[in-house]
Amino acid sequence: MVNVKFSLSFEGNEADDNQLDFYDAADALTGFQRSLALTTHLILNGEIITQAPALKGARILIKSPEQGSWKVVTTVGMIMAGAHQLGTAPRDTILGNLVTSAYDYVVNETLGFHVDFDKTLGEQYEELQKQRKPIAPKVTQSQMDALIEKCESSVKEMHRPIYASKTAETANITSTYRRSVTNIAELDADTFDYVNLTMQVEQPIENTGRVSSYNINTFKGRIFVPTEHRPIPFDLAEGCRDIQSVQAVTQSLQRNARDRFGADGEVRFSAFRFESSTGRLKRLLITRVLPPATS
Repeated sequence: MVNVKFSLSFEGNEADDNQLDFYDAADALTGFQRSLALTTHLILNGEIITQAPALKGARILIKSPEQGSWKVVTTVGMIMAGAHQLGTAPRDTILGNLVTSAYDYVVNETLGFHVDFDKTLGEQYEELQKQRKPIAPKVTQSQMDALIEKCESSVKEMHRPIYASKTAETANITSTYRRSVTNIAELDADTFDYVNLTMQVEQPIENTGRVSSYNINTFKGRIFVPTEHRPIPFDLAEGCRDIQSVQAVTQSLQRNARDRFGADGEVRFSAFRFESSTGRLKRLLITRVLPPATS
């Protein structure tokens, strides 16, 4: 059994006296548990679920709130199939790091902070492949991006004591594995504003970018937009799912995978922006894939 601890703590206002609005606390804990369950299940089983009770291969236990700020600690206990086959390899450490990195990716990307998949989960899976340690199925960036969509409402629920009753001002999410503590994210009014409200800009814009992930079944993906300095989630609109458009998107993905800086990896497009109330870009709806600009 591999045990990784995750904590959710609230500070400010009544939370400093170890109190929160009961209804808000219940919603926050539900979101916390669900986002952990869906992330853990994907890492262990290589598939995305939508309901937390469908979690397989692990269970999530909760301790009573700690004194001080309002804080709860959960333990994600994961069963390691075939653990007796490798007596010396630190398989538990690898699995613990995978789950921690995956949850960090899900929460921060949901809040609009870019986490480089290749330098986090990607490098860990590459190392596992070199060592030939089949601890868990390899999870792709497209799967992680799909998981983010499933967890967005849960991350929003975790903000409830901050925005509803205002019995807290901030919240912190951390993970502890062995003696290593990882600060995953801080939740506040600004992160709630980002995750809560999405507004469509009336006029489409033209831009260029490099496709970093794409799901051929859902027509969704992520595209690195230089002006934003981060990959942005995108959808191909119904009228932009023809062979030529999809081919341009997949070619950008393939060429970008070979050479991140190659000129032929870029794709031009026209899209509607979906922004938070503060104007931060959250998503693009691509309506047209444009031919390359001529010099």
